[in-house]
Amino acid sequence: MSGIQTNTTVGPQYRGLLELVLSSIPITLPCFAFIYINILMLFTLRSKPVLRETCRYILLYNLLFADDLHLTLSQLLYFLSFRIRLTYPVCGVLIMFSFLFNDISPLTLVVMSLERYVAVCYPLRHSTVVTSRNTAVAIVVIWAFSSLNVLTRLVLLLDFPFENLQTLQMTAMCSSQAMFLNPVSEKYDQIYTYFLFVSAGVTVIASFIGVTIAATSASTDKASVHKARKTLLLHLFQLSLSLPSTLYNPLFIAILVVMDRIRALHMQTALYVVVVMLPRCLSVLIYGIRDNTIRPILMYYLCCQRKFLSILKKPEVSI
Repeated sequence: MSGIQTNTTVGPQYRGLLELVLSSIPITLPCFAFIYINILMLFTLRSKPVLRETCRYILLYNLLFADDLHLTLSQLLYFLSFRIRLTYPVCGVLIMFSFLFNDISPLTLVVMSLERYVAVCYPLRHSTVVTSRNTAVAIVVIWAFSSLNVLTRLVLLLDFPFENLQTLQMTAMCSSQAMFLNPVSEKYDQIYTYFLFVSAGVTVIASFIGVTIAATSASTDKASVHKARKTLLLHLFQLSLSLPSTLYNPLFIAILVVMDRIRALHMQTALYVVVVMLPRCLSVLIYGIRDNTIRPILMYYLCCQRKFLSILKKPEVSI
């Protein structure tokens, strides 16, 4: 009788584990592949002096570094969302780091857009305004601003009366929505998200308009203007892709309410790929493949082909 009970218990557990593994493969393999490519991209950006010392490549390194950290943490939270129920403190730490890394991308895109604006509209002052030192200061400000947002969220979170809970074990999956333990936290998240993305969008659009106006000047390099306009449009496109990632948890919770568990898992996979993974994986394609300086070095590391050695000796810096 005990053997029958054991088989009856192990059967559903084995099926549940198999279902978890099979459903996570379409997410895990592409995620690890993109993380690997992003790491190669980071290594590429540190491999040559021209890449280490050029300000826009320093900003790109910061963007990719934050995207890699956010993608890795998102993958961890994705795994945890299936079965494991965390405690509020552990989930709070993971979510706060997620907020920190998530804010770096739009803030860095703002600085990168302003750098392109200065390069086209004030070319004579570009070398004095956009320096390695000023770029480092801008990156510190970006991380400090994002950390201040995390600190504010933490203060709001500590205001919740945890002593009234019977246990710190969470009954729901670990997500940003689960950590909105009071209306003030949720309201702050909405206001901050709107402010961040509206401000970033306005800055990128204003930079694009400024560059477009500069194109009418006879003294402006038309090729530089054309490249800058394309880059700013790509910044705006990537920013528009980053915004839906803030809606991932609310959408998934809504899906759980109206669908059964199996369909909800399939929808979670599709939703995760579109609104979380895809925006973080496009940076290499947007900024790496199209850049004449980065592309040959990155392809050399990706393909390990010695035919790129001749190209590496003559890096071409593109505006």
